[in-house]
Amino acid sequence: MENRNYRDKDGGGRPNYHRQPKVDKMEMVFGLRPILEALNAGKTLEKIYLQKGVNHSISQEISELARAAGVPISIVPIEKLDQLTRKNHQGAVAFLSSVTYLPLDEIVASIFEKGKDPLLLVLDRITDVRNFGAIARNAECMGVDAIVIPSRGAAQINADALKTSAGALNLIAVCRENNLKDTLHFLKESGIRVVACTEKAEEELTDASVDLTGPLAIMMGSEEDGISPEYLKRADVRVKIPMTGQIQSLNVSVASGIVLYETLRQRSKA
Repeated sequence: MENRNYRDKDGGGRPNYHRQPKVDKMEMVFGLRPILEALNAGKTLEKIYLQKGVNHSISQEISELARAAGVPISIVPIEKLDQLTRKNHQGAVAFLSSVTYLPLDEIVASIFEKGKDPLLLVLDRITDVRNFGAIARNAECMGVDAIVIPSRGAAQINADALKTSAGALNLIAVCRENNLKDTLHFLKESGIRVVACTEKAEEELTDASVDLTGPLAIMMGSEEDGISPEYLKRADVRVKIPMTGQIQSLNVSVASGIVLYETLRQRSKA
């Protein structure tokens, strides 16, 4: 069970969410009715696999509930399900999440109610679980209030992610959103500036004009092609990390650490 009490070590309002302990692997749920019952009970599911070509009233109900809860669904051939389990899966397999996803609007409201400036980290299509775990570790160390991920195209929070995070995923809030475009709109409407970290930016992170204080959401993109253009154009500010080497490219977890450190440095002086 999460604990929605707030830290007050430095008079701040940063949430401290204690979740279930680290697990060796995600718990599997198989069978149509057990998965339906898990959804109705409010269990947090990481992902659902449904058999292709099966048109059953319960599977349709599962799909509707999963979409409402932001749980990703994959329609797969029966061979994929047979690989996941040898038991009678009835064309449906799901995995319970290792963390409890939390509502972003409640987190933002709670931080503002404390009189503090939110610091959020929005991740667009970070699919490598170890990168995600390392980013979560950076975020917890640098005072991020919550990590925001899309319901599709994001790394599964499994044992590898938990291990790489060094326990950070048991401490920091994670929000899984159905539509990042709507999420960015909500953040901006809430008075939170969106700062995109991209090599396409003209301003450098260390430029005097780059202000990382106040209510802020930092957005990082995938290593393959960065932040999606539809999200990039919604950013209030675009910055890039200055580099002098020949490679001119950083692992996204390293890049997040650099950006978050500069953010912490500026905010500590504000």
